[in-house]
Amino acid sequence: MKLKDASLLRTQSYINGEWVGAADGRSFAVHNPADGSLIAEVADLGAADVTRAIDVAVPAQKAWAATPAKTRALILRRWYDLIIENTDDLALILTTEMGKPIAEAKGEIAYGASFVDWFGEEARRICGDVLESPQADKRLLTFKQPIGVFGAITPWNFPIAMITRKVAPGIAAGCACVLKPAEQTPLSALALAELATRAGIPAGVMNIVTGMDAPAIGQALCSDSRIRKMTFTGSTEVGRILMRQSADTVKKMSLELGGNAPLLVFDDANLDVAVEGAMLSKFRNAGQTCVCANRIFVQDGIYDAFAKRLAEKAASMTVGAGTTDGVEQGPLIDQQGFEKVCNHVEDAIANGANVMAGGKPHSLGGTFFEPTVLTEMTPKMRMFREETFGPVAGLFRFTDEAEAIEAANDTEFGLAAYLFTENAARLFRVSEALEYGIIAANTGIFSSEVGPFGGVKNSGLGREGSKYGIDEFLEIKFVCVGI
Repeated sequence: MKLKDASLLRTQSYINGEWVGAADGRSFAVHNPADGSLIAEVADLGAADVTRAIDVAVPAQKAWAATPAKTRALILRRWYDLIIENTDDLALILTTEMGKPIAEAKGEIAYGASFVDWFGEEARRICGDVLESPQADKRLLTFKQPIGVFGAITPWNFPIAMITRKVAPGIAAGCACVLKPAEQTPLSALALAELATRAGIPAGVMNIVTGMDAPAIGQALCSDSRIRKMTFTGSTEVGRILMRQSADTVKKMSLELGGNAPLLVFDDANLDVAVEGAMLSKFRNAGQTCVCANRIFVQDGIYDAFAKRLAEKAASMTVGAGTTDGVEQGPLIDQQGFEKVCNHVEDAIANGANVMAGGKPHSLGGTFFEPTVLTEMTPKMRMFREETFGPVAGLFRFTDEAEAIEAANDTEFGLAAYLFTENAARLFRVSEALEYGIIAANTGIFSSEVGPFGGVKNSGLGREGSKYGIDEFLEIKFVCVGI
C-alpha cells in the first residue's frame, strides 16, 4: 500500500495523545479481503488498557468541556479540512482493509467528513432556555452540559463514517471518548486519530483501543461507571449484550442495530427510477450495509419487467479488487460473511427461488460472490427473516398496498425502508404505515449529515447526525432560582 503520507498508516493504539502497544507486545493481523494478503500487525490491547484510557479521558474531558464552543468548532473544522486533504490516502487504507471499491471509499470519506463539519458548527448552537415560571418569586432556566466520557464501538463496513458520526458530535458537545474499532478495519480509525492530533484535539479527548477481544473490551467500557454513555453500531444480538452490561451503571445508550430493510415497488412506479434505486440500495458495498434492501417487494403488474431490468444491471457489474479501476463490487469482508451469503442463496433455491443473475461464488475465488437476483421468493426462506449482508436481491411478489405494508412490517427490525411510486397520496400513506425510523421514497440513497439516522423496534435507540444528534451527548440541567 503506497501512501502519499506514510505516517497515516499507524499500527499502535492511541491513548492520551500517544501511540502505545500492548504491554505484552501482542498484536493481531489485518488482512486484505480481496486477496488475503497481510496489510499490518496492529497492537492487541485488552480490558486493562480500556481502564487506562478511561483514567486519562476523565480529566481531559473536564478541561475540554471548559473550552469555549467556538474553539472546539475551529478545531473540528481543522480536522475536517485534514480529512478532505488526505482523501486519497484514507480511501486507499479503507479499501485495502475493507474491500469496497475505491470510488465508494472516497464517497465514504466525504460522507464521514461531513459529520465533522456539521457538528463543529452545531457546537456553537448548544443553547439552554429561560422558562416562564408559574410563581412570581422563581426564575427557571435550563442548561445543556456534556454527558462526560463516552464509549464507542464501531463496525467494519463503514470504518471512517461510523467513527465520525459518533465521535464528532461527542467532541463538539465537550465530551471525551474511548473508542474500539472493528478488528477487521482498525487502520482507518488510527489514521483518523493521527489527523485529529494534527488538528489540535487535546490528548485524552479521543482515545482508540485496538484489540481482538471485543467482548472483554466491551465489558470494560460498559461496566465502568465513569463511562456515562455507550454508542454502538452492529448486530442486535451484541446491542442487547451491551445494554445488559450497561444496566448496573445506568448509562445513556445510542444503538444502531440490525436492518432487514424492505424495498417496495408499486405498479405506478417509474421503472427506471425504481431499478436504479434498487441497484444503489442493494449492491452498494457489496450489500454489506445495515440499510441495504434485504427484501424487495414488487407488485404483480411491474414484477417481470422490474426483475428483468434488475437482473441485466446486476449481471453487468464489474467485480474485483476495490483498488482496481472500474470495479463496482469488491469482496465480502471475510469467510464468515461469505458463507452466510452462500447459505442464504442455497436455502432460497432449495425452496423454489429462480436465479435471474449470479447465484454462486465468483470465479475470482476467495470471498467474492456474484451479484445475484432471485425471483419468486417466499416468506419461508431465510432471506425474509435474516439480514443477508451480501450482494443478493431477493424479489417477492405482492398484489395490493395492504399486503405490501403487512409483509414489510413483518419483522422485528425497523431501521430503513424504501418505496417507489408516482402516486403522491400512496407515498404518504405507505410512509406513515411503515414501521421504520427512516423512509426513502423514490431514491436508493438517503444518508447525509442533515438527516437523523436511527431505527425503531429492535433496530436501536437514539439518532445520529442532524440537529438532533448532538443532544445524544448532552444532559439537560434544570435550575430554579428564588428571588
